[in-house]
Amino acid sequence: MKERLNNIEHDPLVVEKEEWKKRQLKSRLKQLLTISSPIFILILWEFLSRTGLVDARFFPPPTEIVGTFITMGTSGELFEHIGISLFRIMAGFLLGVIPAIILGLLMGLYSPLRHFFSPLIMALMPIPTLALLPIILILFGIGEVSKIVTIAGSVFFPVIINTVAGVTTIDRIYLDVARNYGANSRQFFFKIALPGALPVMIEGIQMGQAIALLTIVAAEMMGANSGIGYLIWTSYNAFLLKEMYVGLVLISFFGYLFSLILRGCQNKLLPWR
Repeated sequence: MKERLNNIEHDPLVVEKEEWKKRQLKSRLKQLLTISSPIFILILWEFLSRTGLVDARFFPPPTEIVGTFITMGTSGELFEHIGISLFRIMAGFLLGVIPAIILGLLMGLYSPLRHFFSPLIMALMPIPTLALLPIILILFGIGEVSKIVTIAGSVFFPVIINTVAGVTTIDRIYLDVARNYGANSRQFFFKIALPGALPVMIEGIQMGQAIALLTIVAAEMMGANSGIGYLIWTSYNAFLLKEMYVGLVLISFFGYLFSLILRGCQNKLLPWR
């Protein structure tokens, strides 16, 4: 009987099953910790505001902010601002990311292009895109195009820099093998450079989406009559702080949502990471 128990304990299937259970338990604990931190902050905020330990005029209870969110959503006002901001974010994001990936891959593959464009990128990158907003307004007017271009400009630089870095860190042996087998420029671009740069490129895109959210809020505060940034700014000026917090929560939510989407894409495209 004892020998049989020992055999069961050393059975690879039994051991693997126990390890799987441990991994599942750790995964659930991590998920619980991830959820518990924001819930803890909200409960603490509610308590401090309700008990008067913080001024409820400046920090209204989260339950009242939820009520304001429902009221604004029911009236349709909120979803109008959300739709406009999401359109601007997505259009500007794509307008910045696609050229940045293409140019970044070409710069990584061909050193003459890299040496030609690098000084321009390094010179322009430190300039905040919002500082260029007056020039953008002169060139594109005060309509939607200027806001989209502003977002595209802020997204472009982190993506192109990470893409170039991703290509230049590809092991030279892959490039040599491709040359030896007579790979053409198109095959180099899509079979070597793009997959090789993808891990670092996605990190740049992740940074780009966060910057896009920051930029849209600032751009809508400075020159718009709609959008989440406009909602935040006008609510602050009118001292409607519950409405202001609704806008802040929306920006935070979309930042988290976009991050989850990109991480999901990363897991699909790079399952080995």
